[in-house]
Amino acid sequence: IAAAVDVWARGPAALPPPRQPPTPVLPVEGERNVLITSALPYVNNVPHLGNIIGCVLSADTFARYCRLRGWNTLFVCGTDEYGTATETRALQEGLSPRQLCDRYHALHADIYAWFRISFDHFGRTTTPLQTSIAQDIFQRLLARGFLLQDTLEQLRCESCGRYLADRFVEGTCPFCGYAEARGDQCDKCGKLINAVELKNPQCKLCRGTPVVTPSQHLFLDLPKLEGRLEAWLERAWAEGDWTANARHITRTWLRDGLRPRCITRDLAWGTPVPLDGFRDKVFYVWFDAPIGYLSITANYTEHWERWWKNPQQ
Repeated sequence: IAAAVDVWARGPAALPPPRQPPTPVLPVEGERNVLITSALPYVNNVPHLGNIIGCVLSADTFARYCRLRGWNTLFVCGTDEYGTATETRALQEGLSPRQLCDRYHALHADIYAWFRISFDHFGRTTTPLQTSIAQDIFQRLLARGFLLQDTLEQLRCESCGRYLADRFVEGTCPFCGYAEARGDQCDKCGKLINAVELKNPQCKLCRGTPVVTPSQHLFLDLPKLEGRLEAWLERAWAEGDWTANARHITRTWLRDGLRPRCITRDLAWGTPVPLDGFRDKVFYVWFDAPIGYLSITANYTEHWERWWKNPQQ
């Protein structure tokens, strides 16, 4: 506090000259290197003030603080573009998913630029580097025995010739009887729903009646990681500054036991699964999208691993 008062009294002349970072910004040995990301905004809508405040503003404020401190800082973000919601919105607007993503990515970038959000790079998840990095991570998981195969019961529309992802089906909620519940959640009672549990299900595309059909999928074997994860969390909780809410939620998951999590979907729009028997499927967006932070950095600099695989700096 005394140092801050002294600098304040001496005025701007007492401040060090502003840092002029090179392009691209890379970690520098012996300096404080700070990598900042904010939640990737989903591409199927126009950003509003709630998105700005809840998604990018706090990260932008922290990035500006770090730069004022003279720390070597990289701030990256980008649009999250795969998944069912993109397909649904593209159908509504009469566009292909790629056309929709191109349109909304440019719109997002313009809005954040207007607000002067200080990204060093604003990218997107539909790039060749996203595909190669996501598929490489998948192959590593497969080689190390962290994937399982299992059958899921899914709704399939024979008229459309496709399995119906959660948002492509509507029906009556099995809990409260609401007639327009989605295949993932009821907007009236708020309960999560498995699409095959819906009563009187309808395909949102043709209004036909889908049938329950088995489909083979790949799962991340989270129970196999549970022991190592628990040991890591104990260290992270002791050394880090986790919020009480984050600790509580994580402890609840471990208390109830981790379960295998499906990482594939019967969709056309997504990162292809590079494995025989599953090449007609794509990765589930929540497996794929977090990898976007890596690929967006990789599109910014070929030396992206110096940021993401460099704990010493």
